[in-house]
Amino acid sequence: MNIDEQIQHLTYGCVDLISEAELRKKLALGRPLRIKCGMDPSRPDLHIGHAVPMRVLRRFQDAGHTVVFIVGDMTATIGDPTGKSATRPRLSQAEADANAETYFAQALKILSPENLEIRRNSEWLRSMDLAAVLNLASRTTVARMLERDDFAKRYANGQPISVMELLYPLMQGWDSVVVEADLELGGTDQLFNCLMGRPLQQQEGQEPQVVLTMPLLVGLDGVEKMSKSLDNYVGITEAPNVMFGKLMSIPDDLMANYFTYATGWEPARIDDAVARLHSGETKPVEAKRMLARAVIDLYHGEGAGEQAEGEFDRVFKDHARPSDIAEHTIARGEFEGDVLRLAKALALTGLVSSNKDGRRMIEQGAVRCNDEKVTDPDITMSPDALDGATLQVGRRNWAIVRVR
Repeated sequence: MNIDEQIQHLTYGCVDLISEAELRKKLALGRPLRIKCGMDPSRPDLHIGHAVPMRVLRRFQDAGHTVVFIVGDMTATIGDPTGKSATRPRLSQAEADANAETYFAQALKILSPENLEIRRNSEWLRSMDLAAVLNLASRTTVARMLERDDFAKRYANGQPISVMELLYPLMQGWDSVVVEADLELGGTDQLFNCLMGRPLQQQEGQEPQVVLTMPLLVGLDGVEKMSKSLDNYVGITEAPNVMFGKLMSIPDDLMANYFTYATGWEPARIDDAVARLHSGETKPVEAKRMLARAVIDLYHGEGAGEQAEGEFDRVFKDHARPSDIAEHTIARGEFEGDVLRLAKALALTGLVSSNKDGRRMIEQGAVRCNDEKVTDPDITMSPDALDGATLQVGRRNWAIVRVR
């Protein structure tokens, strides 16, 4: 491909490109570029929203460039304040380290192990002494930091902004200096942080990195960005049957967005699928099935999506039990005397987020035990009655209980 074709291919679907002229100049060098992307391991699992920029990274890899994937195990202990109306809770180093380990394995479901560097930013940030931190802090001004939209809003509203939070963009920018990035890729909410790397690189005698941003994938609720904390996500390591059910629930008006950013398809195929959807040639329910099959095949291998579709139809159309219900063990020590509230059992199996949520789901008539609807939120069960029982919450969530 010539440079025009390369830019069109590599930046397909992007929101910000700062700047095309600089990217064109770097591509003309004829050498592999160093493409940086960083993610803080604030939670242990990646979802298909995280995969949006990672798919673009794979495009750069396939074009012969080197991806530098930075796991922010150090910055995770600060907490990226982007888009937050209050100071974020900090992770402990142990939590960040544990989550980082899962990121390495999951990243390889998308990225090629060839021309890939996986780095932890604790390699260079943890060794910084007070003098180094103060030197870094001197590189910018408070006025510049308050240009960031979320900081500006919090300042105007009298909401606290810690000095530690102001350091976060500088630390992310310093990552670019250390790895000598030619381009940094991130979500649109990372634009300010990515731009911070450019002046820092110039101060260190490096060519400033190009900044490329991708949109944030809207979650299954159709409102907020995809997030585990909002439970509107599709995890890339979730079981195919779970992924299929979730993807069938997305609002119709998000279909074009999901085809563009979640399938991993080439642009021409995406454009064709979206055009057929908009013209009415493909009905929304058919499009969702096609989308779900494509996403599942992407992460679980060819044919996995079709199998998940068959299981979906068996459960939701034929009202049969799933064929692979996960088993969850509940320790006898959880019982009070010789009984356990079913609401608590639902929480212990992970079918609901808390005992309170379990009670609420029972009151709403969304819970079944051994195919029988449960309506009493205070119902209790003995170890013998609960051992081997099949619990169901809603239409998608099932568990077989083992008491040990």
